[in-house]
Amino acid sequence: MIKNKKILVLGMARSGTATAKLLAKYNNEIVITDMKEQEENILKELNELNISVIITKDQENLLNESFDLVIKNPAIRKDNPTILKAKSLNIPIINEMEAAYMFLPKDVTIIGITGSNGKTTTTKITYELLKYTNKNVYLAGNIGIPLSSIVNEIKSDDILVLEISDHQLCDMYKFKTNISVITNLSEVHLDFHGSYEEYKNVKKKIFNNNNTLDIAILNKDNSDVLDLTTDILPKKIYFSTNENADIYLKDNKIIYQEKEVINIKDIKISGTHNYENIMIAIIIAKKFGVSNENIQQFLQSFNGVEHRIEYVRTLNGVKFYNDSKSTNNESTIIALKSFKDNVILIMGGLDRNIPFDSISPYLTNVICIVAYGETKNKIKEFANKNNVQVIVVSNLEEATIKSYEISKENDVILLSPACASWDQFDNFEIRGDEFKRVVNELK
Repeated sequence: MIKNKKILVLGMARSGTATAKLLAKYNNEIVITDMKEQEENILKELNELNISVIITKDQENLLNESFDLVIKNPAIRKDNPTILKAKSLNIPIINEMEAAYMFLPKDVTIIGITGSNGKTTTTKITYELLKYTNKNVYLAGNIGIPLSSIVNEIKSDDILVLEISDHQLCDMYKFKTNISVITNLSEVHLDFHGSYEEYKNVKKKIFNNNNTLDIAILNKDNSDVLDLTTDILPKKIYFSTNENADIYLKDNKIIYQEKEVINIKDIKISGTHNYENIMIAIIIAKKFGVSNENIQQFLQSFNGVEHRIEYVRTLNGVKFYNDSKSTNNESTIIALKSFKDNVILIMGGLDRNIPFDSISPYLTNVICIVAYGETKNKIKEFANKNNVQVIVVSNLEEATIKSYEISKENDVILLSPACASWDQFDNFEIRGDEFKRVVNELK
């Protein structure tokens, strides 16, 4: 627990604001800062808690030897001037989830889910399945719910399901999971970490403080996952779309410990990637004694996750799908593999200086790419290189309207940007909501 400290919260957004509000209850002197102007209602709430809010681009000069702790937004890089100054002053730096962890009851079961792709869907399925079977379960983390905002609701013997990003793992030290998941690993976020090796080593921190009584759920089909986890302490449980794993897919059936759990024809969501996510959730559910019958009943009704290949509507025979959660090439590849009809693909967003070449083999059904945002010209070059029609516009609203104008019956219009949202939107959820707004207003 953090008490009686002077703390700089660097970056507001959801996590920073939630952290400040939590820590304000424990006699901490808190300064929270951001470069962007904030909504009046948020500022009013923080001021009423005696939290000092400073909006400035000169954040480095706020920090001095009088501070005991810096809590940084996960998106802030380690070479940020304020972070470098904190290190030079030997001031500890942690993030929101690490801070909130210190307020949890000691006997809460923590399920931590990370990976390059699939972690949001896996987290949501796991949480919803446990909730469906009347477990005392909470959902938080990178899925959009800061742990700080719910930590005081969690009681002894409760279950906590967390989506944990690589950005969050960077600044965790005391944090410990009981069940840890790596869905898969691929070359993403290299602009943030500098190299794939560094990225993988950060992901490995999900096993920090684990022992032989803990559990690691791992992708048997991903060689990078296998290589990374050779020396970890927790008991390893493997999932695979092939045989020779603890849970696997065979003859359209999910088999766990050599017994059929469910036939995939009875699962409402489809796609190999979703079956992998479901297998992880099944392993976890089995650790809490959930029956096959309950698993079957749940999966027959589960509709999927918002912003992840989310069906929006059909208009004049054209289907719209919101995949705003796809912020990298691998996620967009997964989305493209889910469709057999002609696809009009909307791409664009923040330029992370990553080429789109790995998407090339999966453009077979893409009849046009509509590019917008900071990366629009780079996407145009990518489309031209692959002999795919391309249309360049300024923003997502224009991209959506133009996609519908050129579409024909039975086409799929897929927002799967392969880029972060931050050039035009604060997060991928707002981007996805904007897409859905425009789609639902089309006549």
